[in-house]
Amino acid sequence: MADPLNSAQLFGLLAALGGGLLVGVQRERHKDEHSPSEPAGVRTFAVVALIGATAAYLGLAMQWLAGGAVTAFALTAYVKRTDREPGLTTEMALLATYLLGSLAITSAGLSAALFVVLVILLQTKQALHHFTRNVLSERELGDALLLAASVLIVLPLLPDRTFDPYSVLNPRRIWLFAVLVMSINAAGYIALRVFGTRRGLMLAGLLGGFVSSTATIAGMGQRARDTPGIRRACVAAAVLSNVATIVQLALILLVAAPAILRRLGAPLVASGVAAILIGSLFFFRSGASTSGELPPGRPFNLGQAVLFAFIVAAAALIAAVLRQWMGSGGVILAAAATGFADVHAVAIGVAQVYAGVDSEEVAYAMAAAFASNSLMKSVAASTGSREYALPVIGCVAAIGAIFLATTWLTA
Repeated sequence: MADPLNSAQLFGLLAALGGGLLVGVQRERHKDEHSPSEPAGVRTFAVVALIGATAAYLGLAMQWLAGGAVTAFALTAYVKRTDREPGLTTEMALLATYLLGSLAITSAGLSAALFVVLVILLQTKQALHHFTRNVLSERELGDALLLAASVLIVLPLLPDRTFDPYSVLNPRRIWLFAVLVMSINAAGYIALRVFGTRRGLMLAGLLGGFVSSTATIAGMGQRARDTPGIRRACVAAAVLSNVATIVQLALILLVAAPAILRRLGAPLVASGVAAILIGSLFFFRSGASTSGELPPGRPFNLGQAVLFAFIVAAAALIAAVLRQWMGSGGVILAAAATGFADVHAVAIGVAQVYAGVDSEEVAYAMAAAFASNSLMKSVAASTGSREYALPVIGCVAAIGAIFLATTWLTA
């Protein structure tokens, strides 16, 4: 006999019912418009979701029994359909509804989210068919498969351990940087195709900056090299990625070291405003000529992504050598060395390791890390064309200079 129903399981039952109704409404509308002979509608999907949740509540044996019954019903319904549409979408959606209903008992939030994803997939049938048949090119499909293989095959197979004397060169982490560049490029490419060049690049640059501003700058450099006509928009996106860096830095300090944030509040605001203004200037100067749809091309360049990953690995190794050479002292120089790899790591390290150091010295250490990270971004920008690299390096230098000057003035 099952245990008494608790609040989490009750919420799971409600999630299953809501998800089943949601899928059922979508399938009911589809049935009225396209396939009147389909046997499953809004009530059927809601009942199947409740069957799944109830079976999960009653135990494994009941799950197998109910799952077999739902599968048999779906197969029978498919065989007896009289329409000419050969697809299995409704039958597979019915099985998915049962499984998600079962999942709702143990993980209501995940089940509800997957119900929404299922409905989106069902509702966007025409758009997905049009995209795969008429929009997606063979080259784009090949690159998508390459990215999937890089994430799902290569990344898990690489050893997750260091192999150098300084314990910084990790093959999986190095390849992860290459995957980041490819993913940011792919996301930017999709945004370009969906929203047009100007808006798509701005969105890709800003959001990509939250993953890695340095990787975003390298990715935009590749995009500018491949499509010179959108160079200014790429510059704007690269500059706006610095906004994400500054926002992340402020959030980390807010949680880890509020006292340091109070001292660095003015520099962060000043450099953030400068990044927004400079990025907006390049955005408006990019002109309406780049607002159209991007012709099919390549979402990313594997060679440039791998080159960027090796640059980051080399920077991390140099930082480790410098830290060992300097010993335990020298907060500012140590932070500057680490900042080549990641300024956010410096923020966390300073908050934990140097909690007892005078706050003014720590502020200068963060400024040094910001400056060295800006240098790393300039190196990333140089992987693009000269016409892209020069303005990006100038903008990054200006943002870094404003941060340094404001830190010095307010220290």
